[in-house]
Amino acid sequence: MNRKSCLIIAEAGVNHNGDMAMARDLVRLAAEAGADLVKFQTFDTAKSISRSAAKANYQIAATGDGETQYEMVKRLELSLDDHHMLKAECEKHGIGFFSTAFDPESLKLLVDLGLDRIKVPSGELTNLPLLRHYAATKLPVILSTGMATLQEIGDALAVFEDAGVPRSDITVLHCNTEYPTPFADVNLRAMNQIAETFGVAVGYSDHTQGIEVPIAAVALGATLIEKHFTLDRNLPGPDHLASLEPDELAAMCSGIRNIESALAGDGQKKPSPSELPNRAVARKSIVASRDIAEGELLSDENLGTKRPGTGLSPMRWDEVVGSRASRAFAEDEQIEL
Repeated sequence: MNRKSCLIIAEAGVNHNGDMAMARDLVRLAAEAGADLVKFQTFDTAKSISRSAAKANYQIAATGDGETQYEMVKRLELSLDDHHMLKAECEKHGIGFFSTAFDPESLKLLVDLGLDRIKVPSGELTNLPLLRHYAATKLPVILSTGMATLQEIGDALAVFEDAGVPRSDITVLHCNTEYPTPFADVNLRAMNQIAETFGVAVGYSDHTQGIEVPIAAVALGATLIEKHFTLDRNLPGPDHLASLEPDELAAMCSGIRNIESALAGDGQKKPSPSELPNRAVARKSIVASRDIAEGELLSDENLGTKRPGTGLSPMRWDEVVGSRASRAFAEDEQIEL
């Protein structure tokens, strides 16, 4: 099986809590964990959220209901200088800088920073004006599909295709936007339905607790994995509780790479080079179950099978039974024809 290496995006998101020292730590830890990109979120709150917008239930559970969604998100904005600093920090640690834009001006900021791909977050999948801004960049696109139907995915894909972005430049992420996502709601095989229906590369944006589901997604064919991470799940903020801590992120990255290695064979069932020496140790040979005289009739009564497998294979049992002993054999000695 020929597979490209899965792109692993460590989603720092807004888990920096507006603290750039924390954001720099997130960059460093994502690089140390083995992720390919570390992703933030780029937005102008006033252009993205009305002042009366309610929080999601998971946001209320994490941060309380004493403030509006606007007030909560406003504290998490990144300035232009913050973006330049984080991009430089990524270069310092050898990891790619990435972010998601939630409004046209934020998208322009990211394009001007030199991003080589763009990401449409799940909440913007049905935002036709913003989708057109995304498509106009002509950059390869990652399309997240939490809360979406197949029809809505198809409609969004059409916007990009109408703008001249080929499906070969589009990766569609299966996603569930509940934080954390109940395992029973993951519906991971829907990722394959997306691939089959639209003929696009697929991936998985994960909000479950733990690392099992993204690793399973890679085994099912995901070409991209996105996962939230944090310095500490106990920190205040909307997304920390459903995020991985640094050691867990490293374990996920390692697990994904191990699964890729396990999938890298040609798909043909045959002994691997590493296990060939085990044949002689684990398999058995036809042996004398007691002392046998030369010329004695070989039968079920005086033959048996025992390790090692360096003699006649037991698969030749019917060929041996009924023949005469070519010489005398001691008990346990391998039979020769």
